[in-house]
Amino acid sequence: MAQLKLVIVPALASKDGRNKVRVAVYHQSQTRYIVQSVVLENDKQFRDGQVIGRPDAGMLNKKLRNKMNEYQDALDKIDPDGYTCSQLKNYLAKNTKAKAFSISQAAQEHIAKKNKKSTIDNYSRTLSYFIDCVGDVPMGMINGEMIETFDRYLAEKKEMSTTTRAMHLRQLKAFINPQIRHGNVIYKSSPFVDLVMPESRERPLDITMDEFKLIRDAQVKEKPLRVAKDLFCLSYYLGGINLIDLVEIDFRKKDVIEYIREKSANTKRGDKIISLAIQPEAKEIIDRWIGHNGKLDFGYSYTYDNFRKYVTAQIRRLAKRLGMEKRVVYYSARKSLVQHGFELGIS
Repeated sequence: MAQLKLVIVPALASKDGRNKVRVAVYHQSQTRYIVQSVVLENDKQFRDGQVIGRPDAGMLNKKLRNKMNEYQDALDKIDPDGYTCSQLKNYLAKNTKAKAFSISQAAQEHIAKKNKKSTIDNYSRTLSYFIDCVGDVPMGMINGEMIETFDRYLAEKKEMSTTTRAMHLRQLKAFINPQIRHGNVIYKSSPFVDLVMPESRERPLDITMDEFKLIRDAQVKEKPLRVAKDLFCLSYYLGGINLIDLVEIDFRKKDVIEYIREKSANTKRGDKIISLAIQPEAKEIIDRWIGHNGKLDFGYSYTYDNFRKYVTAQIRRLAKRLGMEKRVVYYSARKSLVQHGFELGIS
């Protein structure tokens, strides 16, 4: 069991006899020292863990007690048996009150560096799931067993696919790794060292030209299915445009649309403008749904995230109604356009 004690080490005194108070870390039959800012004139000013014989002894002892409490608090948050004595000393030296990171603090530090709303939402969701599963634990307490518990929670309670589980585990890793690099937490071995990352099953998303025509020519009366059909076809006709970009375009009096993909904004390629002519098939759909501000208006007041989920669900429902056994989602339009172009010899 690790122990902490205030000491002075006579052998480390300076030539004029002055000596710094140190915190001795006793662990696994070894001792390491954390130097404090309290400097004594000689060894007689320290006895039984207390500063004595000085007018400011009371103030210095209070300062040292506070520091010891901080070290003890940090020590209580981890299992010392997972550390060597040197690692434990380094951990305690860095994890006083100012630097004692919990997983939520580490995550927020990472999330604060992101600008894209969808990215921020994804990372925030990972943090929320992890806290729901194991709590807002100190970084030093996170271990392999906890990571495996989290993975089981995603699989069993949240019923997530291997692809989604792998995404959340990678994002959790992104919270932890910077803290390891910065020395804010030290592990004898990475919490992820024994984790077998869930493997994503390859699922084709493209559809054949005949299947696209089946969607295009579908006669559906329900508004949700009409919206799904038209958005899917519009994405195909407009070069596989992503939904987040499509709903922001002003189509008033334009034969050509120009936009920068939201997905690549704020990247090295973020200033690449995409320019597309609006074909008659696309114009017919746009005229059906265009609103007073030039943007597509389907009469819903959902947030974008909820609308995206709604569209995804309705496209799947449409495909099922048409007897298509493949997995069809909004992104299938983009994948299919590329595949059809490839089959025609178009780069």
